Amino acid sequence: MSDVYKKQIGGDHYQSMTIQPSEFINKNNIPFAEGNAIKYLCRHKQKEQKKDLEKAIHYCQMAIDRDYPEKKAKQQTKKRQSKEWQKGYGKWKRNK
Repeated sequence: MSDVYKKQIGGDHYQSMTIQPSEFINKNNIPFAEGNAIKYLCRHKQKEQKKDLEKAIHYCQMAIDRDYPEKKAKQQTKKRQSKEWQKGYGKWKRNK
């Protein structure tokens, strides 16, 4: 890659790092949510402190929700869909 990672637009909070988070994220093909979590974890002491850590947690929660959905939520959705289907079928049958 070019020298694109040697410059930073909008601040200097990554300049002191051995490798910029964006370079690490891109070279390792890290998905969006995980990449943002890394970015906020790396910069929290230089930029928005606790708020950046909260943002990192939020992006981790997004990755968990995306990759490891709760079985309970899936089961509730299936039950809800089944009940909706039954109601719709009942209405259709009555109006037939």
